[in-house]
Amino acid sequence: MTAMHGLSAFPITPTDDDGNPIASELAGLIDRLDRAGVDSIGILGSTGGYAYLTPDQRMRAADIALDAAQVPVIVGVGALRSDVSARLARHAADAGAAGLLLAPMSYTPLTEDEVFGHFQTVAGASDLPICIYNNPSTTHFTFSPALLARLATLPQVTAVKMPLPADGDFAGQIAGLRADLPQGFAIGYSGDWGCADALLAGADAWFSVAAGLWPEQSLMLARAAMAGDRALTAEWQDRFQPLWDLFMAHGSLRVVFAAARIMGLTTALPPRPLLPLSHDLTPHIKAAITALEG
Repeated sequence: MTAMHGLSAFPITPTDDDGNPIASELAGLIDRLDRAGVDSIGILGSTGGYAYLTPDQRMRAADIALDAAQVPVIVGVGALRSDVSARLARHAADAGAAGLLLAPMSYTPLTEDEVFGHFQTVAGASDLPICIYNNPSTTHFTFSPALLARLATLPQVTAVKMPLPADGDFAGQIAGLRADLPQGFAIGYSGDWGCADALLAGADAWFSVAAGLWPEQSLMLARAAMAGDRALTAEWQDRFQPLWDLFMAHGSLRVVFAAARIMGLTTALPPRPLLPLSHDLTPHIKAAITALEG
């Protein structure tokens, strides 16, 4: 199993008001994930707030996480400019990362040739395996099957993190991807509420927001789904459902920041201009925590 397989836990990046990582809090989150035994840790993905941090702040966060972690760490290196992503990739490699997560951030909409060139530049910056971050809800770029296959010709590109399929046909989408991609290419999903179904359908990985705060419970759900145990998977899905409802209604990043504060794991607020959730939602968040931990 590589860093791109199994359950990858994505924690928040606690920062002060200026975006500087709070070392003790980030290291504490990493330690919780280590002790739970997740398969890998993903830092500086969307949950890690990478888009809200400067390159220097991101490198500092990577250093903190990599110093604290015992399991493989995947570092997000998406940036508007290819040279910045390449710089972040070199730093991650030098600091001991196990892999990279690369999203095609943009202001001017990107063409497929531009995205390919972006990945080519980052692939040339290190020997680390790269996971394609297909997240159209934030990047406003959707990878076509043809582009995924083209990117897979780059030796460093070995995995993809997919959004949930609109029609819910995980088996059909995974079969199509496996037909287009090289043997052994890892296919994973984000969008926590649908990832158990993805694993039941044969996906290789769950890139999980929830696992960043509830690693033991997420492992139970992931292992049940990967084993094909539909009854146990359904039981765990029921326990997670209050959290999934909050994620879908309010956005997972806002919810996990609120939950982490309630759990005493951070003093940080979401990066501005994001606002903390209303105190009116606190009882619902506490109820979701109780459903998982009770």
